[in-house]
Amino acid sequence: MSEDGKLFIGASRKTDDSFQQHEFLNLKLANRHGLITGATGTGKTVTLQILTEGFSNAGVPVFCADVKGDLSGLAVRGEDKDFLTKRAEEIKFDDYDFQEFPVIFWDLFGEKGHPIRTTMTEMGPLLLSRLMDLNDTQEGVLNIAFKIADDEGLALLDMKDIRALLFEMGERASEISSTYGYVSKSSIGAILRQLLVLEQQGGDKFFGEPALQIADIMRTTRDGRGAISILAADKLMSSPKLYATFLLWLLSELFEELPEVGNPDQPKLVFFFDEAHLLFNDAPKILLQKVEQMVKLIRSKGVGVYFVTQNPMDIPDGVLAQLGNRLQHALRAYTPREQKAVKTAADTFRPNPDFKASTVITQLGIGEALVSTLMKKGVPSIVQRTLVRPPSSRLGPITDRERKNIMSVSPVGAQYDKAIDRESASEILQKRAAKSAKREEKQREREDQEREETGRMKRSRTGFQIPGFGWDDRPTRSARKRTKSTRKRRSSGRQSVTEAAVKSLARSLASSLGRALVRGILGSIKKGF
Repeated sequence: MSEDGKLFIGASRKTDDSFQQHEFLNLKLANRHGLITGATGTGKTVTLQILTEGFSNAGVPVFCADVKGDLSGLAVRGEDKDFLTKRAEEIKFDDYDFQEFPVIFWDLFGEKGHPIRTTMTEMGPLLLSRLMDLNDTQEGVLNIAFKIADDEGLALLDMKDIRALLFEMGERASEISSTYGYVSKSSIGAILRQLLVLEQQGGDKFFGEPALQIADIMRTTRDGRGAISILAADKLMSSPKLYATFLLWLLSELFEELPEVGNPDQPKLVFFFDEAHLLFNDAPKILLQKVEQMVKLIRSKGVGVYFVTQNPMDIPDGVLAQLGNRLQHALRAYTPREQKAVKTAADTFRPNPDFKASTVITQLGIGEALVSTLMKKGVPSIVQRTLVRPPSSRLGPITDRERKNIMSVSPVGAQYDKAIDRESASEILQKRAAKSAKREEKQREREDQEREETGRMKRSRTGFQIPGFGWDDRPTRSARKRTKSTRKRRSSGRQSVTEAAVKSLARSLASSLGRALVRGILGSIKKGF
């Protein structure tokens, strides 16, 4: 049911429990964002489902996360059940009918939908630091890594690229510190450890190519309906930081890529952020400021953002103030914190003189909600106790076979199902390292040759030769002369035993003869006197 650009939500009750009027969401003001809250089991998922159906039929593409698998029923025609038709009759939903909707299934892990990927460059250091829970120092080092990649033309596409760059930074730490700021190896080691944790959580499948094109979640069908992109998030919820960071990245991409459109007659895209508290839990102040700024400004791009969570207190005040369309399901008030949440939720509505909102919130049944939407000029309507209309698609999840059949005819399967690994930082740095190693090897060879040549020259001057190493082993002329003289000296110094005895006898005879001659001469002299 639609009425002049309005999306049918349900019918509001009078004080006597009869229904007085239909409640609508004004499509022209649907990009002013919204909030769906309520305790577990009160009907939030069905409300999200009927809003998605209404936007799709109005030609508005929708992106939503399917935390429990129930939203997959949007792809299949609903089944005629008594309680559904009874609800339709009760609220006078006269043209209620069953239908299936154009759904595209996505999955960061590529298991229950087409893989969603993005590159490290598109994610950026801020969101990546949030994803890895880095401290300020480590975040600074990561910022330096991205700056180096920009300066040196290194494409950061997947996890091996950022890992290779960090290793390179560790080897060039002193050089980088003098140019970009201090980089410690301990900080690099901490980032590498966090990358390993992220990889074990499935981050290696999220980062890569082909990266998601925003146009593929903003499709419309030939009959004018908006495509519904459903992110399988049941497994993703075990990695809440990855889930929150991905959705925040997607909002950032929408904000950066979409043109300004002012106030269109209906949104260009509606984005449902289920389990929204995961985005804000333990988020640093700078990230909260970024979210708040984005929520304020993205509506001018024609994008409506709807947060779905259990408690309105899960949303920071700066963001909560931007959410004009509100649907509040039942809350329990057993604890002081729950009582405070009930009061907070009631105070955000424009009061209805017929009932007290803080009291009614605790009395709402399943499928009932307090509804306040923006009217003309952006003024919120008086809050109404509303019975939400039944969905036209299936309640509950579809089977695995049905999911496969839908994915087999998807318009984006051929584009995203197969990963691409083109040359990027990892390959470039490997080539650079190989060239550097080759240069070093050539330098060592040159140094070895120079040392060998120097040794050859020294050996040539001294006549020292080394046989068997390619040298001439014949002695030089001067060396031969020295060798002969040495031999002569050595041979003259050597004598046999016989020669020594003869020489000794000769010396004895000579000594005796000499002494006899002296005595004879001296005796002749004496006789003369």
